[in-house]
Order: sequence, then C-alpha cells, then structure tokens
Amino acid sequence: MIAIQHIHPILVHFPIVLIYTLVVLDLVALASSNAVTRRSGVGTISTFVALAAGVFAIGTWFYGGLALDHAEAAGFSSAIAETHESLGGITAFAFLTWGVVRVALWVRNRELGPLAIAVPVIEVAGAALVTVTAYYGGLLVYDLGVNVARAATGG
Repeated sequence: MIAIQHIHPILVHFPIVLIYTLVVLDLVALASSNAVTRRSGVGTISTFVALAAGVFAIGTWFYGGLALDHAEAAGFSSAIAETHESLGGITAFAFLTWGVVRVALWVRNRELGPLAIAVPVIEVAGAALVTVTAYYGGLLVYDLGVNVARAATGG
C-alpha cells in the first residue's frame, strides 16, 4: 500500500501538466480563430482539460495537507512548507473555479468575441501560479528532504 505522504507527489504532476497543456491548446486555438468556449471539438477538449486541472489540483492540495501533517508529526517545521501549502490552496481553488467557469461558458456555447484573449491570459497567470507553487514544493523536497528518505553519501 502507498504511504499517505507519497500520494501528493504522485498526483502533483497532473494539474501541472494539465494547466501547461491548456495554455498551449488555448493559445493555438486563439491563433487559429477557434473558440474554446463553444461546444466544438477543441472547445470540448479545452473545457474538460480545464476542469480536470481543477479536480486534480484539489486532490493534490488535499493530499499535500496530509503529507504536511505527517511531516509535522515527525518533527518537521518550515516557513517554506507553510508558503507552499498556502500557494497550493490558492492554486487548487483557482483552478477548480476556472474549470467550473469554463464548463459554464461551454454550456452557454457562445463565442466571447474580442474578450476571447482573456481565456489564455487567465491561464498563463494560472501557469505562473503553479510554477511558483512548484518551486516551493521543490525546495521542500530537494533542499529540506521532507517526507523522502535521504540517500547515504560516501565521503
């Protein structure tokens, strides 16, 4: 059975990849004059990638909290962890909100016209947010070694 503190690092890659994929998909769609808010092929794929990013982000945030609880129970404490946890919550709920907004736009099945540029702009901001969140997560693992076994080094 997988240890509870290891589920977060397994899940975390999904929302990261999904938001970056969404940015590329929607930028290409915008450049091609394809509306991602319509119930078209590209619109449907884009909408459900956005929703999947939100759902995976919530799951990742939840299991991240459990992983932090596990680390703290073992005596770990760090301001970096608190920053990562806060950013993770903001990221998760922002992605879920965006996914729900995208589904609502898709259901309406209308083009946004000149406002269509807002879709990839919002997603680029989301990608920046996930990048900063991931940076702090990387500090936890690679600099502080939280919830990982340290390799023995020979000297």
